[in-house]
Amino acid sequence: MKITTITAKLILAFCLSFAIVRAQDKSPDRIAVTAKRMIDVRTGKEITDAVILVEKNRITGVGSNLRIPDSAQIIALGDVTLLPGLIDAHTHLLHQYYSKYGDDNSNRILEMTQLGPAKRAMLGVRLAREMLDAGFTSVRDLGNSSVNADIALRDAINSNDVAGPRMFVSTRALSPVGGQFQSVTPEAQHLLNQEYVQISGTEEARRAVRQAIYDGADCIKVIVNSGSRRLSVEEIKVIVEEAKRANLPVAAHATDGDGPSMIAAEAGVSSIEHAYTISETVLALMAKKNIFLVPTDAAGVAKYQERIKRALKAGVRIAIGSDIYYEFSGMTRGQVSVGMYKTYLASGMTSIEILRAATINPAELIGNNSIGSLEVGRFADIIAVKGNPLTDISVLEGVVFVMKDGKVYKK
Repeated sequence: MKITTITAKLILAFCLSFAIVRAQDKSPDRIAVTAKRMIDVRTGKEITDAVILVEKNRITGVGSNLRIPDSAQIIALGDVTLLPGLIDAHTHLLHQYYSKYGDDNSNRILEMTQLGPAKRAMLGVRLAREMLDAGFTSVRDLGNSSVNADIALRDAINSNDVAGPRMFVSTRALSPVGGQFQSVTPEAQHLLNQEYVQISGTEEARRAVRQAIYDGADCIKVIVNSGSRRLSVEEIKVIVEEAKRANLPVAAHATDGDGPSMIAAEAGVSSIEHAYTISETVLALMAKKNIFLVPTDAAGVAKYQERIKRALKAGVRIAIGSDIYYEFSGMTRGQVSVGMYKTYLASGMTSIEILRAATINPAELIGNNSIGSLEVGRFADIIAVKGNPLTDISVLEGVVFVMKDGKVYKK
């Protein structure tokens, strides 16, 4: 049959109009992310030919070679590994020190006198984006953020005014008198209230928690000890009691020996931060009370590595936190923070244990069952790395794709 020029043009026009209609059928709210593999962090299994279906900001399907709806936009990532977004269990995104200014105490004074809440929040905007780009889709931010600047940053991120990880914030930390400052003149001591709520007695402790709740805290941070200054078991118990009444977890900074960790464990906090020196007695109590250890370890410290091994043996669950607050020249906050995971291989943790300590464990500690894993119903917080973190955990340092809440931030 001979096709005339007019007939050919009509066929072409029909095909083009059909293609346009099909393209218009693609929904911006429906996405399919595909990759060569995916890690189920809960089971530790590798899923090949992975497909994750997303509708709006939630995961609606996960598996191998899933059927992709015609209406879904496809993000084909190829030879990468899909993982849930990382969760840093101990951050300070409105807080940055510089070695050129001296030690912690010198930097704290400069920070208090030269930066107010507004400048701290602007610092947080930059650091939050750096963390998101490195694959952190959620963080637990524990103080050192002036008076409620962390609340402002969290809310700006939640409103999509700025880009950053989902933040769970503590407002000012509760502390012994003097906070974490070792020496401040009487004339300058009123400045400490920018960073800490100083506690003397159980009623002050109770009032401080209630104020933090009113200000919008997602968790409570308490400094159990600062040098030789310690809060009492009774004060910490009141803090835990008030926080739990509002269904908020309590993070307890405890260092300098076994005593502060024991105080925190006896009081029933949700997590003990740092705990660089800790006994089997305290670890056993933590395991019994389901208290998380949040190590913030530097690489190559034998005593830190040894206590991680003892914690694992005791059955204490670990949620890894970076606690980075110094500037590293030439590196973003996210790049420095994501480098922490390989530290724990030398401490006896397996790659899957490290992945869990970076995802589902901190999600449970935070108390949010919508983050931490790639499962139906959870938020679409998805990252991709080249290589396989089950065999090389350092591939987490090279995140090539970031989706948070169903929106792509890095590709």
